Parts: sequence; C-alpha cells; structure tokens
Amino acid sequence: MEKKKIDRINFLAKKKKAEGLTDGELAEQKALYEEYLEGYRRNLRATLGNTVIERPDGTREKLKK
Repeated sequence: MEKKKIDRINFLAKKKKAEGLTDGELAEQKALYEEYLEGYRRNLRATLGNTVIERPDGTREKLKK
C-alpha cells in the first residue's frame, strides 16, 4: 500500500478521535482500511507459503492449511 494512503488512514483515525468524521470520511476510512487489511493478509499468506518446517531428523516440509 502506498505511503500516501497509510498517511490518510492515520489522519482519519486521529480526526475521528478528536472531532468525528463525516459520512463520506467514514466510507473512505472503511475502504482504505479494507485495502490495507487485504494487502496485509496477502503478504502473510505469501510468507507462510514460503515457510518450511525442519524436523529433528532433518526432513523438511512446507506448511499446510
């Protein structure tokens, strides 16, 4: 996710705590947050997909769902 979008998420979160958000800002915040979470989940799946467990006997196997 672009730094500009993350900065916008943080700005909206601070504004929400300080003074509240309009309906349009709430919708924007929700959409940005969903995009952020999807990227986070995608990165986590990629990391786990490349993770290998090495057993004490030296065998290696990929993680399974």
